[in-house]
Amino acid sequence: MPSLTPPPVVGFIANSGTGKTTLLSRLLPVLKERGFKIGLIKHSHHDFDIDQPGKDSYRLRKAGASPVVLVSSHRRAVITELGSQEPTLAEQLYCFPAGSVDLVIVEGFKDEDYAKIELHREELKNPLMQPHDPSIIAIVSNQQLTANVPVIALSEPSQVADFIIHKFIEHTNNG
Repeated sequence: MPSLTPPPVVGFIANSGTGKTTLLSRLLPVLKERGFKIGLIKHSHHDFDIDQPGKDSYRLRKAGASPVVLVSSHRRAVITELGSQEPTLAEQLYCFPAGSVDLVIVEGFKDEDYAKIELHREELKNPLMQPHDPSIIAIVSNQQLTANVPVIALSEPSQVADFIIHKFIEHTNNG
């Protein structure tokens, strides 16, 4: 019987260009190999279109349909016009009903209050966000750091997976 509890959520935050997507592209296969279903929300500050001019979905959205659900035997995309207000993370979690995934990973929404892992690269010389954000529960870095939270080596995505599984998935599955 599927769980009625919403999936746990953990975010990855860092300054632009730090390598969040690169880290996640290495972490996701590790979690998948261990048998977990992972959903992902990526926040963008840029306007984007996933459907293109000339395609039926684009024409119908431009004609006023919202949301537009584009579906095939391989995947589904929901395209919703949001207006000009910045979306919240809570508003986006509807995409992951209880029991659909084991964990939702978020890239972005760094100003919101939810469990986050900070990515830090020594060579970029950016100050740590963790001392100013109590919702940061760990730091992934390519440098040895002293912090009030666990520090995990950037070169070890399996250790990041271990931390996430222990902190979020094991606790959820064990009640």
